[in-house]
Formats: sequence, structure tokens, C-alpha cells
Amino acid sequence: MTADPRSVHGPGDTARFQKLGFGDMRALASDPTLSEAEKMGFARGHREGFDEAIWASMLGLAPRLCGPGARVLDIGCGCGEIARKLIAQAEAAGHRLTLIDHREMLDLLPIPESVTAIAGRFPDDMPPSTDDGGFDVIIAYSVLQNVVVDANPFAFLDAALERLSPGGRLLIGDLPNFSKLRRFLSSSAGADYHRTYMRTDKAPQVAAFAPATDRIDDALLLGLMLRARLAGFDAYLLPQPHDLAFANRREDLLIERP
Repeated sequence: MTADPRSVHGPGDTARFQKLGFGDMRALASDPTLSEAEKMGFARGHREGFDEAIWASMLGLAPRLCGPGARVLDIGCGCGEIARKLIAQAEAAGHRLTLIDHREMLDLLPIPESVTAIAGRFPDDMPPSTDDGGFDVIIAYSVLQNVVVDANPFAFLDAALERLSPGGRLLIGDLPNFSKLRRFLSSSAGADYHRTYMRTDKAPQVAAFAPATDRIDDALLLGLMLRARLAGFDAYLLPQPHDLAFANRREDLLIERP
């Protein structure tokens, strides 16, 4: 079940929620007129109804979340149902959960004393890594698209890998791949989707070799995967399950420390 292209106003929402940096996300979180999904940078209809599928995908890719006593870090946790599920799971399974995001975003969550909440930006405001073994699970879901706007995604990756424990997994998920989007729009199904979403009778104009200088594309994702592998980690670029909102254009990067 992909997102219904009729459920949003494509021309307006595409521009409204594109190229959001760290400061932009703080402004969204502080706006009382926005829905929960909009506060996290999603147009109405892009996130509602998909939380259970996202959670199931996370548990499949990071099974340590299902077991007891895991050390878990959520980077850019947001204020939605997935963060609440992580908190509930931490309390039920005795996880040591750390959340890092804007103070304005964290204040919208029911954070118990057992959960460590860090108001700030990763990795700048994250305490230095220690010799306590690191995190068994690190999640950065729907975050990298904000990182690339005003920070170095390779430095972001390096800092996350540094904090991963032996056998631990890093999920950099829900990656809007501009290259994959262009491949989709070049298909008949993608053209039909575009017409409905953008409220137009015209087919999408897809440049054959359009560079993506400020967006996530194949080059960046493969570069991140290769960087992790060269640093001694196993890394995989994975298709999303078909029941997620934008599986036709998004992917997940899964990294494991041997």
C-alpha cells in the first residue's frame, strides 16, 4: 500500500516539505497549527496510516529491539508514533534508550525518567563515545534527507558507526533516492502516479542524466555503503517493503558491525 497520490496537494506539498534543514525542523516542531506528521516534515497523507508497517520493518531489520536489555539510540526521533513505540518497547524490554532531537520535538513526547533525552543535533551535541560497548541498535529514520541540506552526510555516518557495538546494527532508513524516483517516473506506472499527484495531464519530464547536487541519489547512497564497508562494517542498500508509503522511490541502508 503506497501513499495515495490523491491524498495530498502535490504541487504545494512537494515544495513545502522539500530541502528541510536542521533549523527548519525546529520551526515545524514549534508550529501549533501543524499536524504531528507535518511537524516531522511530512505532508498530510504521507505518514498517517503507515506507522505499523514502519515499525514492523524496523523490528525486522533490527531484531535486537525485540530482545531484552538492548542499548538503543534514535537520531532525529521526531514526535510521532514510532518514537512512542520505541519508548514503550524500551520500558517493556528494559532497553537503555537514548533519543536525540530538537528540544521542541522532544517536548512533544511522553519521555520517562528511564529514557535519556538529548536536546540537540547529532553528532555535535552527542556526548563523546565511551568504552561502555556502544549501542546495539542505532536508528536514523527519515533523517538523512535533512542532513544533506546543511551538513556532511559522511561525517554523520562516521559518527554513527563509531558508536555501534560489535554485532550492532545501524538503520539509516526511509531514504528518498532521487535516482530511483527518476527510474520510477520513467515507467508508465510512475507517469500515471505523477499526473495524479501533481494534478496535471502532462507526463513527467525526466532528464536522462540529471545530476542531484543537493539531494540523495545513487552516488551518495552507494558512496555511504562503500565507506562503511571500507571501515570494516557490513553494509547493504535494501528495497523497502511494498506496504510502506513510498517504497517505489525510497530505500533503507542497513549497516552491521561484525
